[in-house]
Amino acid sequence: MRETLQYQSFRDPLTGLFNRRYLDASMDRELHRVMREDKSLGIIMLDVDHFKQFNDTFGHDAGDVVLQSIGRFLQDNVRQSDIACRFGGEEFTIILPHASLENALERAEQLRLGVKNLHIQYGNQPLGLITVSLGVAAFPHHGENPKDLLQNADSALYKAKEQGRDRVISANLI
Repeated sequence: MRETLQYQSFRDPLTGLFNRRYLDASMDRELHRVMREDKSLGIIMLDVDHFKQFNDTFGHDAGDVVLQSIGRFLQDNVRQSDIACRFGGEEFTIILPHASLENALERAEQLRLGVKNLHIQYGNQPLGLITVSLGVAAFPHHGENPKDLLQNADSALYKAKEQGRDRVISANLI
């Protein structure tokens, strides 16, 4: 029972990914580790484009299917050492230990294309093209603490949305 409670305290029940609480704990731990090892750390923030409009068109149950599908896709397409989390709503964060900015940008682009190629159905109804916008930041280029890294990745994500969605944008260098 204790294991079940611990699992539930760190997992998002809808997607099966780690939750925001686990993300916060992991950011501290992983950042300290890469600092000690003089390595880099990549952060990807991913948001489903036009999700509210999607929910309004197909309904919240179909929206849940999209989030579950993206959760499974992320679990299947990140390295074992990466940490994929549901940040909240339709936003996800991936921590990439030992990934340079260039590696994180490459991974983000692979994830963007992979989500775009998902064929998600709700019942017998195809849900159409799903796209995501992604913001990327990396230690040490975009901050030396978890708050700055997440904030810079989030700012890059919003730039991706402002520039037309369905794209990857890197945070500005400090």
